[in-house]
Amino acid sequence: MHISVLLEESINSLNIKEDGTYVDCTLGYAGHSSEILKRIKRGSLFAFDQDQEAINYSIKKLSNVGSNFTIIKSNFSYLKEKLAEKNITKVDGILFDLGVSSPQLDEKERGFSYHEDARLDMRMDREKEFSAYELINTYSEKELARIFFQFGEEKYSNSIARNIVKEREIKPIENTLQLVEVIKHSVPEKYSRDKHPARKVFQAIRIEVNHELDILEQSLRDAASILEVGGRLSVITFHSLEDRIVKNLFKELTDIDAKVKGLPNIPEAYLPEYRLITTKAISPSQEELEMNNRSRSSKLRVIERIREK
Repeated sequence: MHISVLLEESINSLNIKEDGTYVDCTLGYAGHSSEILKRIKRGSLFAFDQDQEAINYSIKKLSNVGSNFTIIKSNFSYLKEKLAEKNITKVDGILFDLGVSSPQLDEKERGFSYHEDARLDMRMDREKEFSAYELINTYSEKELARIFFQFGEEKYSNSIARNIVKEREIKPIENTLQLVEVIKHSVPEKYSRDKHPARKVFQAIRIEVNHELDILEQSLRDAASILEVGGRLSVITFHSLEDRIVKNLFKELTDIDAKVKGLPNIPEAYLPEYRLITTKAISPSQEELEMNNRSRSSKLRVIERIREK
């Protein structure tokens, strides 16, 4: 079962108007989208996802709430152009939930989990050819070490990469638990006691396979640019790399231009178009953590458009 993270907080952060136009950039299994749809009796919801299984499920779920929704099978990096095709150039709120949905983790054949044995996969869009299998069996030792360190912040990235290359010279690494064993033998035993030793590597592989960080910043910029005045952009992240991108971008968008900062009367043309709604990221409540352990690393950040230049 999929439990939407920070559900109440993220929906409230959008400050929903019942006749507004809203976008869920990460439909998943429609947890957030359902709650948005309930609140927009005279509005419209547009939702993006690449996963056909999730889309099929969500169509049924959302149809029980209302008919004023459109699902777009696409990566959210095409947000502006796909909405423009529907004659939508301005919206009242946009939500990104950047986590992997629970059904994707729980369906072992998707290869996202380091607890279940399955073929290495990790594709969000299963129509794409490149998967975790190709990554693990074709990337050079140097490339593997780079992505484990850059996208997983894994301090033993070099030894893990070295042992992966050694192992695949004997036979291809095809399954998740086969890879987990290589990782376990590449790190000190005490490293495995606190948290699962494959956690960071699997995160890094998933990010690389799906180009998650490559597209995030530009997609957020696109999202901010199509907000109406008073519209809000709410983003839920699950690891420090994503959160850093969101935090830095939101700071840039809401800061006064450095050329005029400190002046007693700042010309309106130099004032920011956005303001921070969350000066500090919102984290899950204790109650939510007890209900859903997977929410533990999530953070919500929100900005609002306050003017147009």
